[in-house]
Amino acid sequence: MKAVKKITPGEIIGFIIIFIVALGFAFPILITFMSAFKSNGEILRNPVAFPEGLYLENFNFLFTRTLIPQAILNTLFLTAASEIFIVMVVPLSSYAIARYPSKWTNAVYAFFIGGMMIPFQAYMISLFREMKFLGLFGTFTGTIIIYVSGAVAFGTLLFTSFIKTTVPAEIEESARIDGANSMTLFWLIVFPLLSPCTASMVILNGLGIWNDFLMPSLMLNAKRPSTLNVIIFNFVGQYNTRWNIVFSGAVICIIPAVIIFISLQKYFIKGIAAGAVKG
Repeated sequence: MKAVKKITPGEIIGFIIIFIVALGFAFPILITFMSAFKSNGEILRNPVAFPEGLYLENFNFLFTRTLIPQAILNTLFLTAASEIFIVMVVPLSSYAIARYPSKWTNAVYAFFIGGMMIPFQAYMISLFREMKFLGLFGTFTGTIIIYVSGAVAFGTLLFTSFIKTTVPAEIEESARIDGANSMTLFWLIVFPLLSPCTASMVILNGLGIWNDFLMPSLMLNAKRPSTLNVIIFNFVGQYNTRWNIVFSGAVICIIPAVIIFISLQKYFIKGIAAGAVKG
């Protein structure tokens, strides 16, 4: 018979602290979901009270009388297109840096990593001027280019470290003996081995792009249907705010992100754990 492990006072205190912190994170989410099923007057009367009933008119209004349906498609397109190009570009460049070390690849690697040290606000105006000069300002293409270039720095650091510590070079040597060229070797042999790291990148960048407000609000044409967060922000006014619509829109924005994260969570944890163990 196994002895029952005694719970120490330190563990009890730790559990209480974690529970309080968890409540602090969960409370805003609970308020958001409750408010999404309230009328605006009900929210103003008592913001923290449970809804008196399921007020579904908020969602009906969003899907029938606003640009939310088009905004969902725009946000999905920006996220999916950016993710595709990130997955195509970043692992490939990281593989070249990891497997073909030279002063040039080291310089490129340092250049990429150096981009992580420069805040976006420092080059924001110059970036938008460049986009305008190239005719990409106010377009989805320009926004996707910015998202992809913004993912290069951290992505290169993540994939380069993962390739060096986790992917054995012997597998590549065997494939080269069998006649595989560099591109075939990477996409058929190496890239499948990077799936935990790729999942981590997809989650981190996907959630960031899906929830982004700053870039679409600055980059996209204000006269056209924009992304989810930008459309939701339009209901926040200086003197009057339709909080029921804002919270309902927030729920619409949250649910897909939660589903994606839960679906890929095990791969995300696997990628982090693999890097930690091998590194």
